[in-house]
Amino acid sequence: MTAMARFGFDAFKARLTGLFRKDAEQGTAVPVRDWINVSSGQPTKLQGFDQPLIWVVVALVALGLVMVYSATVALPDSPKFAKYTPTFFLTRHILSIVIGTLCALVAVQIPVSVWERLSPWIFVASLLLLVLVLVPHVGKVVYGARRWIPLGVMNFQPSELAKLAIAMYAAGYMVRKMDVKENFLRAVLPMAISVAVIGLLLLAEPDMGAFLVIAAIAMGILFLGGVNGRMFFLITAVLVGAFVLMITFSEWRRERIFAYLNPWDEKYTLGKAYQLSHSLIAFGRGEIFGQGLGGSVEKLHYLPEAHTDFLLAVIGEELGFIGVACVIVAFFWLARRVFHIGRQAIALDRVFAGLFAQGIGIWMGGQAFINMGVNLGVLPTKGLTLPLMSYGGSAILMNLVALAIVLRVDIENRQMMRGGRA
Repeated sequence: MTAMARFGFDAFKARLTGLFRKDAEQGTAVPVRDWINVSSGQPTKLQGFDQPLIWVVVALVALGLVMVYSATVALPDSPKFAKYTPTFFLTRHILSIVIGTLCALVAVQIPVSVWERLSPWIFVASLLLLVLVLVPHVGKVVYGARRWIPLGVMNFQPSELAKLAIAMYAAGYMVRKMDVKENFLRAVLPMAISVAVIGLLLLAEPDMGAFLVIAAIAMGILFLGGVNGRMFFLITAVLVGAFVLMITFSEWRRERIFAYLNPWDEKYTLGKAYQLSHSLIAFGRGEIFGQGLGGSVEKLHYLPEAHTDFLLAVIGEELGFIGVACVIVAFFWLARRVFHIGRQAIALDRVFAGLFAQGIGIWMGGQAFINMGVNLGVLPTKGLTLPLMSYGGSAILMNLVALAIVLRVDIENRQMMRGGRA
């Protein structure tokens, strides 16, 4: 009886393994290793959440905290920051991380189905805040841009909420329009109008960098949602044309492009290319292993905004090529992991959750790529921070909340793979 029972179990296991492997090849299930241990015949133990994802996020936030302190510790020596203590930016950054972590812990408890129902309202709230920030005496002006709403403990930037909102709204929109996604007027045009409204509000601040990221998120979700290829390329051409026109008819934007093309020209080195030239000097000084933590010279009032837009340059100078390479690999892994969670959700027929997660992957990966490209002189200078690392309260807050919702998607994926419900 024992031999027959063993034979029966082996036959059942072989049949079950073949079924799951077949489903996995068709994209309808996860690989067999997530369901059964073929070598031992025992079910594998699935973790409740993606631990490597959390550890990579913690590592990036922790490194960002150290580098923000290193980049700002000498700022009080400047007359502009004479009233600040050496730990002013450090304590505010820690406060932002604590608030963001608490909000993330709340966000991860909320089912994805609730986020799907709330997505239109979150989108509307982001639009109202983008309008509110333009109201005089409400929005705070910094360097000629009106982008922040003072909240006491931090200055909230509505464009950061808009990035999360557009990822949710576009994912929910594609779920609702799945049956008519081949029809331009019914599927694509309403979404294009929504992005255009956000774009007009952001350009009024002005904040072209945030608009670029938001447009990329919306376009990416439309493409991944299965919008007709011809319509996708048409929208892409329209967006590229719009950006070209904005640059053509804006003198200071044209000057920034020319400065990017030749940052060492005497005309631009002390003007539009000042940040870029000093960023490149910082990377050059860093060489392979860097000058050592705290050894940056460029952060000593040479490189403006070293703790926000150009934090990677300080990392390059102090930690060298090795430090920069580690940061690049970490962001690549993070974006790839988030995309994997999204694909897994779609394979489990959870389209909203999957498209939303992939939208967050576009946000994190795309914005990190733009920031790194600007720091390294590969892309024109644009005011975008490095996600999870740069100084900025609302950016850290929304980054952590977005990744917490992705983690919730992963948790529900694992619950379904165990045979439960999301």
